[in-house]
Amino acid sequence: MATSHRLLITGGHVFTPAGIVEEPVLITDGIITAIGPDALAETGATEIDAAGGLVSPGFQDCHIHPYHAGLDMNACDLTPYSTADGYLTRIAEYAADNPELEWVTGGGWSMDSFPGGLPTAAALDAVVADRPAFFPNRDGHGGWVNTKAMQIAGIDDSTPDPFDGRIERDADGHAIGTLQEGAMGLVAKHIPLPTQDDMDDALRVAQQQLFAWGVTGWQDAIVGATNDTPDPLDSYLRATASGELKAHVVGALWWDRNRGLEQIPELVDKRARALAAGFAATTVKIMQDGVAENFTAGMLEPYLDACGCPGENMGKSFVDPTSLKDISVQLDALGFQLHYHALGDRAVRESLDAIEAARNANGDNDLRHTLAHIQVIHPDDIPRFAELDVVANMQPLWARHEDQMDLLTIPFLGRRRAAWQYPFGSLHRAGAKLASGSDWPVSTANPLEILHTAVNRAPAGATGPSALPFLGEQALSLADALIAHTLGTAYLNHDETRSGSIEIGKTGDIVILDRDIFAAPVAEIGSARVVYTIIGGEVVYHADSALVTA
Repeated sequence: MATSHRLLITGGHVFTPAGIVEEPVLITDGIITAIGPDALAETGATEIDAAGGLVSPGFQDCHIHPYHAGLDMNACDLTPYSTADGYLTRIAEYAADNPELEWVTGGGWSMDSFPGGLPTAAALDAVVADRPAFFPNRDGHGGWVNTKAMQIAGIDDSTPDPFDGRIERDADGHAIGTLQEGAMGLVAKHIPLPTQDDMDDALRVAQQQLFAWGVTGWQDAIVGATNDTPDPLDSYLRATASGELKAHVVGALWWDRNRGLEQIPELVDKRARALAAGFAATTVKIMQDGVAENFTAGMLEPYLDACGCPGENMGKSFVDPTSLKDISVQLDALGFQLHYHALGDRAVRESLDAIEAARNANGDNDLRHTLAHIQVIHPDDIPRFAELDVVANMQPLWARHEDQMDLLTIPFLGRRRAAWQYPFGSLHRAGAKLASGSDWPVSTANPLEILHTAVNRAPAGATGPSALPFLGEQALSLADALIAHTLGTAYLNHDETRSGSIEIGKTGDIVILDRDIFAAPVAEIGSARVVYTIIGGEVVYHADSALVTA
């Protein structure tokens, strides 16, 4: 007879649907089988002493890009740096250490590190002139290239902007080396794509980093080929077959905005192939607009110019709104969950209108469509999330004062619209279901930093102006923020009966923190650290192996 594997967690403050309880938790063969004194009746269990820390459901991220993050981590990763000089120094070091590379690539720079958010080819030429160089920024909506890369791509003063992007130019019309949105593809199509081994390595390093942050499940928001990355589906299927993929993942198949309805049969086939291999690729991701910092987020009214006057630019609708309704109706009828990228208030409204069209055509269902990022929402559209049963897909870390917000966003939205940003509290009070995530590698996927901002509307450890709450009336309670980052994403992924909370009968996906963040001041949430990450009763990360006892 096979011996059961039992893991006993003692000494913790356990976050359950009934509140915090100081009880032991027993996981048997991956399933939570006891909470309370009955957990101590079992003998022979491996015991972990939580030492007064919070025992929480495993964190789950509702919108993330692990392959992009892993590829960046394995290339020239700029995310640890925050200044132009820091980026250039790192790029110079990386180029010198890798003379064999045909292209010098990486990513992770922040727009607020450069005047107007626009780095130049001249600056990049100073450290890499012999080879082409291409560096997407942290949000993936803009790219920094050197002169060699522009020459290879044929970008000169006469090159027109693509319909879905912009070549940034100086006052004389010369391309400066920043490419926005679809313009990045002019260069990216010339870069050798990562190999399948590269993709597999990217998932390994990304998954391990996520485990270190306590993340046990996620929705991958781009499962499809892009300009600079091959489709990760085959890598996911290999990791599923080998058992290397330990997290619970739902894949959002990528909608190619350069094509139309003819791609739907391909998505149906991909979903079927993935499900047959044990991987849920049951969602379709549609990028409806860009981002506010480069003025491509779709707005109902024009952006303001540098003088504070309305201009003519109202951002982008990457998919025609009428076509978006047709697409949504057909995908909804086929049982796909819809996952829209919608930052601006117009993109939010267009996406809600598309879901409403699907509801009217196909009736109510339980597909749990979702709008991600939702930076600016017109007040009239707040109640529509609950009315249409749309999951509000939040990235709470962005709801705070920092240069990208204060210098590159608020002045160009104006005071009235700036007050509509990241209205998580209003959505919650209106009855919307909330799921929380990161958009990593756009920003960190560390849930404790994310929870800190959701509750405080300010960064952890901030001082000066950045410590002031950003629209503090939109803050969430710690319990609501934690539920959104656990059970909320499990609900989005149709996984709430299996995971997302600590209850008897659910899977043993658990995170143990070094403290009880509910017992400490909310200003200290971001100081907490993950000690253990457990998936199905298996320890996949521990900060100190000496804490494990037989």
